[in-house]
Amino acid sequence: MRPQTLDDYIGQTHLVGEGGILRRMIDQGRVSSFILWGPPGVGKTTIARIVANSTKSKFFTLSAVSSGVKEVREVIDQCKKEASSIFNAGRPILFIDEIHRFSKSQQDSLLGAVESGIVTLIGATTENPSFEVIRPLLSRAQVYILKSLEADELQQLLDRAITQDEVLSKRQVEVKETAALFRFSGGDARKLLNILELIEQSTAIGEPMVITDEIVIERLQQNPMAYDKTGDMHYDIISAFIKSVRGSDPDAAIYWLARMIEGGEDPEFIARRLVILSAEDIGLANPNALLLANACFETIRKIGMPEGRIPLAECTIYLATSPKSNSAYMAIDRALALVRQSGDLPVPLHIRNAPTKLMKDLGYGATYKYPHDFPGNYVQQQYLPNALLGTRLWQPCDNPQEAKMSKPKQ
Repeated sequence: MRPQTLDDYIGQTHLVGEGGILRRMIDQGRVSSFILWGPPGVGKTTIARIVANSTKSKFFTLSAVSSGVKEVREVIDQCKKEASSIFNAGRPILFIDEIHRFSKSQQDSLLGAVESGIVTLIGATTENPSFEVIRPLLSRAQVYILKSLEADELQQLLDRAITQDEVLSKRQVEVKETAALFRFSGGDARKLLNILELIEQSTAIGEPMVITDEIVIERLQQNPMAYDKTGDMHYDIISAFIKSVRGSDPDAAIYWLARMIEGGEDPEFIARRLVILSAEDIGLANPNALLLANACFETIRKIGMPEGRIPLAECTIYLATSPKSNSAYMAIDRALALVRQSGDLPVPLHIRNAPTKLMKDLGYGATYKYPHDFPGNYVQQQYLPNALLGTRLWQPCDNPQEAKMSKPKQ
């Protein structure tokens, strides 16, 4: 059932639909390196294969789970031969599944080939590339985000499987209910097809294959309230966890943490959310929160589970009981909106850098006042562009730390 062309591809219309960036790349035959970030079963590998087929490029694959630096170099050598061949229609494509599992040295070994254009890199990851992919590689590959399949897209997949699959198309299939099927699929196309296969194999030949919520739950032998790491329950529980910490309820926060741990959630995912939360919701009211959250994240990486549950619990309770402020979060969003609206306003002349004589002659930095030359290491001076004088972007929240920080300078 794997699609061979974009016309058969279901989902990700923001990337492969009419006017989507990946569709334009394929249509123009000019594909640059990119990384696909999204949950399992949403079509990352399929997109890579469609790109290769559509551009008639040689397609090489590596799995970060089973490949080392040696295998990477061997594949790159093969790509060099293909790239230099006059019979090769396009630049070779190297697809790396689970690229987030590559070590730094493995990722370093890719840089030269990607930089020199020997190979077009397509990576696939379920983890945030900002945390898992080295910066030099990220700068050479655009990141595109894939989404879990929606109910209407899962319905399309179901309809296609029933009519086009070589097994299901020969059977009498009666779809009476789809709620449980779509719920347990969790936006994962592969999981939906696996559930269909399970129901088909457990239905006697000659009998109608009936799909109801009760049958799906019975065949899967799962409690419908069980934790699903890639479905709605995953997002609902992490949302409840974050909102409990933000709402300063340590008991609820630790409960939702336990639900995630018991459900087998990736502890690094939880730790990353705590890092984000510490900056977004606690922020300047208690700057130590970000330090503790970062320490928790590093500790999880070093010791893993089950011991990792202890620093996760410590950090969760600390953040839940800390004073809260989102002033830094709101300030940067206001500033970004202002920059987009106002454009590239000139830097005031007196705070420009003046490394050359010409710049100094033009008055760069001429009237700048060095704060350390004044009492209290402070002097009133203009720092914003002329057009933004008087603009306030940071608005302190009501807590002792920010009250102290926002006192007027003398």
